[in-house]
Formats: sequence, structure tokens, C-alpha cells
Amino acid sequence: MNDAKYIGLDVHQATISVAVLDSAGKLVMEAILETKAETILQFIHGLRGSLHVTFEEGTCAAWLHDLLKPHVTQVLVCDPRKNALIKAGNKSDRIDARKLADLLYLNKLNPVYHGETGIRTLKEAARSYLALTRDTTRVMNRLKALYRSWAIPCAGQRVYAPRYRSEWLAKITEAGAHRRAEIYYQQLDALRSLREQVRRDLLAEGRKHSAMNLLRQIPSIGPIRAVLLIALMQTPHRFRTKRQLWAYCGLALKTSTSGEYRIVEGRLKRSKKFLAIRGLNANHNHDLKNIFKGAATRAAAVPGPFQEFHAGLVARGMKPTMARLTLARKIAAITLIVWKKGVRFDAEHLKQQAA
Repeated sequence: MNDAKYIGLDVHQATISVAVLDSAGKLVMEAILETKAETILQFIHGLRGSLHVTFEEGTCAAWLHDLLKPHVTQVLVCDPRKNALIKAGNKSDRIDARKLADLLYLNKLNPVYHGETGIRTLKEAARSYLALTRDTTRVMNRLKALYRSWAIPCAGQRVYAPRYRSEWLAKITEAGAHRRAEIYYQQLDALRSLREQVRRDLLAEGRKHSAMNLLRQIPSIGPIRAVLLIALMQTPHRFRTKRQLWAYCGLALKTSTSGEYRIVEGRLKRSKKFLAIRGLNANHNHDLKNIFKGAATRAAAVPGPFQEFHAGLVARGMKPTMARLTLARKIAAITLIVWKKGVRFDAEHLKQQAA
């Protein structure tokens, strides 16, 4: 007798709405739990049979995944951007929990990877570094915007340098704006100092992982890019092919076609229509995409096999922007090969092959 149960959790900061289906897909239980480890485990231990649990990726997803995994048969963290059924019709916590349980029962959910717990410290350091990098860039943009608002040209990096600040501040005569610029400079100094501390911690933690030396062999993959790749990808074995990695990091081409077949003299014949390219996939890891795009931009400007590959594409008539995209895809594929197989980088990897 199949005693499987399918449990949908609609997770919020204070409470969790629960819906439980039996092996026939029939609703057998509903509950509202406090978002507290003891309460959740008490509920789970009160159920019998093979337990399959799902909830959407969110703030508490990693914590809840690690909490439930030892106590149930399956934990599936799903992608909320792909749950079209939940967006349709009436919406409430109770309804959402039921719909999640239904989708789990029908095996119609798109999972979000949660698996490598051994790099949790590295992941947290990487998140701190990326957040501080974004905050630093935001303050720098605000500072330049302030100068532009007073019609003061401020191209280049000199406007940020401590040795030239008195000169730049003297150009703002209005007292309020002058004070505002001083505050931005103070904020910038604090963020840069903190970012440098986190950078050192990140690199120290990254050196504990053997993949660091493998990835450093790849041209344009420096220490920071290498350690961020480890933190963001976690393991190369989660990607069966290079195309799966391209989709995850936003480098996969999105195509569209319709009316692919027609009837000619009573026989089915495929249309000769070309696939319509609709750009790159929008649902992706933005930090990972920035790493590969930055690596491609760097590699195209530095002598070496990647620059030769890029120059060859341009020489054959490809637009420079498309050539950089192609190079970014190639670097991503090579990263997967080197890391997954544990081999040294070879220029032969630039030739067409599967990852």
C-alpha cells in the first residue's frame, strides 16, 4: 500500500500554512504553524508514511531545507517565478499551500538547487562581498550624480581619489550640497574599508577548496572570480551539460517558433521557417552572469588564446558584442569542463565539444 504524503508549505515570517495530500492526491489535512523549528518538526513527526515536502525559494528556504531534510523522504525547494498555477485565480496562504501540494503530487515543480552544505561559510562571505560591492558602486554613482546636478563634469575615477577631494569639493559652493558630498565620501571610505576586509576573508576561505587552483588556471579567471564561482555554483555536477549552465547564468539563447509543420499532398512536412531568437533567458543568476561577462571582456583585451578566439569571431564578421557573448559562453563551458573533470586548462578546450 502506498502511504506517501505530499506536503505543501506556504512560508511566511511568522506562520506557515500547510496542506497535506495522500497518495491519491486527496486533501487530508490543513494546518497553520508557527515559523519555529520545534513546532515544524513536531508537526512532521506526527505524520506517517513517506513524506514529500515542498515550499518556494525565499528568505527562509535554506534554513527550512536543512531543518527538514533529515526527517522526510524528499524536500523540494521550488522556483516561485515558474509556478504559474499559484498566480492564477484567488490567492491566500491556504490556497497557495494547497496548490503547492497539488503541483508536488503531479511532479510539475521546478526545483531550486540546495545541496552543498560544506561551503556555507564561503557562500555567506561571497554574499557579503557582492553586497558591499553593489553598495560601493551605488554610492559612487550618487556622488557623480551630485556633481552632474551642479553641471560639474566628473568623468573618470579622479573624483573618488582621496588626494583630490578638496579640489572637487571646492567646486560645490552651495552649503547643503557640499555637506551632502562630504557624507558620500565618508560613506564611500567606510564601504571600501569594509569591502577590503571581507575580500581578504573571502580569499582565505576560498583557499580551503581544491577547486580554487583548478579555476585559477583559466585565463581571465582571477582569485576573486574563482572563489565567487565556487560560492555561486557550489558544485559543477549539478549541471549535466554546458547548456544547463548557460541557462543558469543567463547566457542561453531564447528561441520562439510556431507552425512548424504543414500538410503537403497529404503528407506531414516540416516547415522551413527559421527559429526566431528572442535574446537571452531572463530567469538567471545575475552575479554569475556578471562574472562570465567580466571575464570575457577582460580576456578579449589581454593577449592569449581567448583574445585570438575573440578576434577570429570578429574577423569572420560577427559583431563585437556577439563575439564577447560567444566568448563568455565558451569560458563558462571551459569552467565546467575543468572543474567537473579535474583537468588542467588547455587551449584545445576552445574547440567545439560537449561539457
